[in-house]
Amino acid sequence: MRRLSGAAFLLYLLIALLGPSNGADTLTLDHPLADGGEPLISEGGSFALGFFSPNGSDSRYIGIWYKKISVQTVVWVANRQRPVTGSHGSLSVAANGTLVITGENSTVVWSSPSLALSDPVAQLLNDGNLVVREADGNPSDPNSFAWQSFDYPTDTLLPGMKLGWNLTTGFNRTLTSWASASDPSPGEYTFGIDLRGDPQIFEWSGTSQVWRAGPWNGLRFTGVPQMTSYNMLSLQFFVDATQVIYVFYMIDPSFVSRLVVNQSGTLQRLVWVNDSKFWNAFWYAPMDPCDAIFPCGPNAVCDTSKSPLCGCPQGFQPKNPTNWGFRDGSDGCVRKTEVDCRNGTDGFVLVSGAKLPDTSSSTVEWVGTTLDQCKAKCLKNCSCTAYARANISGSGSGCILWSTNLTDLRVYGNGGQDLYVRVAAADLDSESSRHRIYLTVITVILALFILIMALVGCRVWRRKKRSRRTGMSGMATSFTERHNDEGTEAKDLDLPLFDLGTVADATGNFSMENKLGEGGFGPVYKGKLEDEQDIAVKRLSKTSVQGLDEFKNEVVLIAKLQHRNLVRLLGCCIEGEERMLIYEYMPNGSLDSFVFDKAKGWLLNWPTRYSIIVGIARGLLYLHQDSRLRIIHRDLKASNILLDMHMNPKISDFGMARIFGGDETEVNTKRVVGTYGYMSPEYAMDGIFSVKSDVFSFGVLVLEIISGKKNRGIYDSSRSLNLLGYTWSLWREGKGLDLVDEAIGDSYPKAEVLRCMKVGLLCVQERPEDRPTMSSVLFMLGSDSALLPQPRQPGFVAMRGPLEPDSSTSKQDSLSINNVSVTMFEGR
Repeated sequence: MRRLSGAAFLLYLLIALLGPSNGADTLTLDHPLADGGEPLISEGGSFALGFFSPNGSDSRYIGIWYKKISVQTVVWVANRQRPVTGSHGSLSVAANGTLVITGENSTVVWSSPSLALSDPVAQLLNDGNLVVREADGNPSDPNSFAWQSFDYPTDTLLPGMKLGWNLTTGFNRTLTSWASASDPSPGEYTFGIDLRGDPQIFEWSGTSQVWRAGPWNGLRFTGVPQMTSYNMLSLQFFVDATQVIYVFYMIDPSFVSRLVVNQSGTLQRLVWVNDSKFWNAFWYAPMDPCDAIFPCGPNAVCDTSKSPLCGCPQGFQPKNPTNWGFRDGSDGCVRKTEVDCRNGTDGFVLVSGAKLPDTSSSTVEWVGTTLDQCKAKCLKNCSCTAYARANISGSGSGCILWSTNLTDLRVYGNGGQDLYVRVAAADLDSESSRHRIYLTVITVILALFILIMALVGCRVWRRKKRSRRTGMSGMATSFTERHNDEGTEAKDLDLPLFDLGTVADATGNFSMENKLGEGGFGPVYKGKLEDEQDIAVKRLSKTSVQGLDEFKNEVVLIAKLQHRNLVRLLGCCIEGEERMLIYEYMPNGSLDSFVFDKAKGWLLNWPTRYSIIVGIARGLLYLHQDSRLRIIHRDLKASNILLDMHMNPKISDFGMARIFGGDETEVNTKRVVGTYGYMSPEYAMDGIFSVKSDVFSFGVLVLEIISGKKNRGIYDSSRSLNLLGYTWSLWREGKGLDLVDEAIGDSYPKAEVLRCMKVGLLCVQERPEDRPTMSSVLFMLGSDSALLPQPRQPGFVAMRGPLEPDSSTSKQDSLSINNVSVTMFEGR
């Protein structure tokens, strides 16, 4: 370190001695803030301002953080682009009111814009705003502020802080991510308001749009339907001649909330409850594949409940049918019939539950107050392609009119609003009749074809056809009956059917060389289609009764799910007595083949294991919260986690899964299915399952991934402790790192491993209400410094009696506990 000159040392000493006293909230000309001195504390004690170093960094920054929250959470950084090196920095107020940060040798590293005050002070207010004003000014009057930190956000939006534009001055307030957890300099992602057309919020990566919240409709942004459930917040969006801004305020003072764009580009609404120990991710975006910008091309509709995701609205058809057949909807849709404005015959089709298309090129008319007036305005404009309500609050008002292709259009199962798309008269009323005509023609052709085959005496072929037709009819009936029981629809399944010959050719006629393994469902084969795509084929064993139920359930459920951490179902084969599921091929197989294999365990270093844990958590969160169907997996285990070529995890095997209704929190069943060692106590003993049952299974998985050990085994013979009990014992003794798999080696971040271990223990607590939700789990895993609650004793800690050795083949045991039929699987 360089030596300070005598004058510099005296100056630094003077600053330290004259710095603000403990608890002061104000800087004056005579009382600067020195690094090492007491920070400023707002009058109500909510916020602190001072020097800090981010995790793993020696650089010093001036920042503002929450004072009353145990986890230091920095919400604003002054000198984010130029840190102070060493520990001789200071923050002072110049004679004209300019704030100045200096480093060694009084070098200026940051300053606020030049001001012209006569007696300036800088004050940290209790809302987290650092303001500069005249000493005799009113700190509760924003008009007295000559400068304020709220005008220069970093990555965080606080209550009362404005996001957006001052139209008078052209000043724009945006959020910009940190470069990394240890570097607060501006990162890749920016979050702000685009003024073009009907203003809307975007997130950008550099200059490229990556997420769009959509326009404000008086109640919420159309791309954030979850905003209706924010009963603790007041959300406001102002558009007038002087400003276009978004701001939020807290209604419930027992909550603390902030909006953050993190270094990975995720926008999060984080909430801290008074008695909690960590930030809870209440909402985040992008949330699913349809949240990506323009996932389906012009005039196409993205729907996560459909497979494929992209579809065309009524009156439109794929622009590139070939690419569309390969699930590439990037070319979008085009009109079947051109509109005819001159003759006034055009009409509109309704797209309900929509995130309104990009409004950058739209216009807003506030004169029209009824939908009929909006419709008339659009019909009079020959270039108008669609219209929607501008404001849906109250009785509604205003119209948004589009005159270009509709881009970034998606629909929600719950939320969104009505969009009216212009179509030609030929496509308006004839859509349903055209489907009936097609159906009639196809039926007649099939009937004639069957008759011709009968006349030529091809009895073998005819029997095959009849068998296939009967199988298809039976499956459709079973799907409908089963799904009606679940309270959902089976009619809109959109899953490709593979014929038996194609699958047989792809798998070498189900050769042993292509056999990947066998489970309770039946054997699994590797295959390759004619387009060179690798596939995995699950072939239902003809002797498997339970497997038939799994097959039906899995086709119904996974066909509607799309997430990068769920295995993708490409189609199925239902022909004669054959029942097969065709999946994307996972070249690295299942997780258990690595974690529990000492010869291959070294391939999973800690970063890979951590990535797998987080990926599984994201997939579960999607199932529990973010998919259109709320799904409980019920059989989460290491063998049901598949790994792609990059070791990314994908949850598979939805044969045991159950759909939850919108108001259901738990279900009691008399038939328990699952795998020994992963089932939660309340499910195994009482037949009660909920999202917390999957959380328990996830916790077991986390501990298995860390330790490389199966939960089914005894690891402390003196106390007959299984993995959960063994982990709990080590944790209480402060020896948690003794659990870590030797295959990981000695080079790993100990704090991160211990945090994951603690999360695992929180997930396997005996009482379901003590276990966190998957949204909380993800936040706890992703937060570098979260102070997590202390876990309580896990369920199933001690094992009485010897355990059977694990088997590589499938087997099924049934027993009765508390009048509940329990079916447990192993080695599937």
